[in-house]
Order: sequence, then C-alpha cells, then structure tokens
Amino acid sequence: MLAAFGAAGSRPIRLKGGQGTSWRAGDIVLKPAQAGHDELTWWATTSAGVRCDGFRLAKQLLANDGSAVVAGWSATDFLAGEHGERRWPEAVAVGERLHAALRDLPRPGFLDSRTDPWSIGDRVAWDELPAARFAGAPHIPRLAAARRPVTAPSQLMHGDLGGNVLFHDVLTPAVIDFAPYWRPAAFASAIVVADALVWEGADAWILAAVSHIENFGQYLIRALIYRMVTELLLGRSLIDGASRDPHGHAVELAYALVS
Repeated sequence: MLAAFGAAGSRPIRLKGGQGTSWRAGDIVLKPAQAGHDELTWWATTSAGVRCDGFRLAKQLLANDGSAVVAGWSATDFLAGEHGERRWPEAVAVGERLHAALRDLPRPGFLDSRTDPWSIGDRVAWDELPAARFAGAPHIPRLAAARRPVTAPSQLMHGDLGGNVLFHDVLTPAVIDFAPYWRPAAFASAIVVADALVWEGADAWILAAVSHIENFGQYLIRALIYRMVTELLLGRSLIDGASRDPHGHAVELAYALVS
C-alpha cells in the first residue's frame, strides 16, 4: 500500500486528532477510506484544480495505477499545521475563502446515492427527508418547525470545517479532510458555530464571526438538526451521562436569531 502511493520505505507515524486513524508517511497522509471510490477519484481530480488563495488545501492522491483506494486505504498531501483551540472565527474566514474558490464547480452526482448518517442528517436538516422520524428527540421537532426558506444558491461546500482547519506560524491555514455537500456556503459556517457552541465551550460572542451572513439563524437551525440527527443515527444520545443537555444553549441562540 505504501509503495502504491509512492511512499515505499517510509515509516508511518500516527497523527494526533480526528479519529486517530490517520498516519503520516513521508509527504502523504494515509487513512482508511471512508468515502466511496467514485467520490475519492472525483476529489482527486477536483482538488488538483482548485486555486488556493489565502489557504492551503490537502489534495486527494491517486495510487500509481490510478486507484483512489488501495487495500482499504486512501491518501492525501501532508500539510503542516495544528488545530487551533477556540480559533472558530478564523476557521469561518478560511472556509469562506475556500468556498469562493469552489463556487463555480458543478454538483457531483455521487451525492444522490450516499446513505451514511451524515448525508441523511443533512437531508433531514434541509427538509428533503421528514423530521417526523425524530419526533421524540429533544429539540428536533421544534427546530424543524422554525425553518423558513432560504434563497442563497447551493454550491460545493465543506461540511466539517471545524476540526479540519490547521494553523501554522508562517504558512496560510490548511484545509484537510474535505467533506463534500451541496448547500449554501453559509451552512458550512453554521456547522462550525453549532459544533463550537455544543461541544467546544463557545458562547454567544462567536456570533460576531458570522454577523455578516444574512439570515444566519436559519442556517444555524439546520446545522443543529444536521448534527443531532447524525448523532442519533450513530446510536448516540443527545443527553450526556450527567443528564445535561449540551444543545440547549445553542438551540436558544438559534431561536433568538430567527424570532
């Protein structure tokens, strides 16, 4: 597998962060392939053509024989940098630069056939699948009822920016582990904000980073639905072991924005 991706003779080193399944081997990062072969092949071609202005982008790599997956593994460029604690406004800004570069790309067809929990959560959030299935879950019915139409156009966007922007003292920020969705770019910023509020200790001040986004509350409502439905489909509870509701504060902020 190492030889197939041009890293023969390299000694893999496990990387910190994420799910703990990524390894660096020389100038590449190897991880178990979670996306399908078509998606990874598409991203290898697409990422090679993205013009990076104010950010670096981890390009998907193909093996020597043109395969995107070898023995269950895929590969990307290694980009120097580290996750920055509480640097959410910068992650939002990097995402906006990335999405400006992706704005004119066509919608990839493989999105229609994905059935993983994240894709289903996304469809529920955007009312393409009914939220009624989750009527007994905390917050989801009320959030779904608060949705109103948004008019911003959809485009290719990264659906998991929060933990996948790396910062460096000298180099521009790096974007890794691209998670493709076809939604308004502001949805990506809302996911960063939702994750920060629910899991990373952010407070209302984070909304200053998205104050320029029109109708942001509608995107935040959808981001919260997306994450909650995904958690439920993965078999996780929305209430932690101490009967604490980690979503409550974020939900109330979202309602305040749309009321």
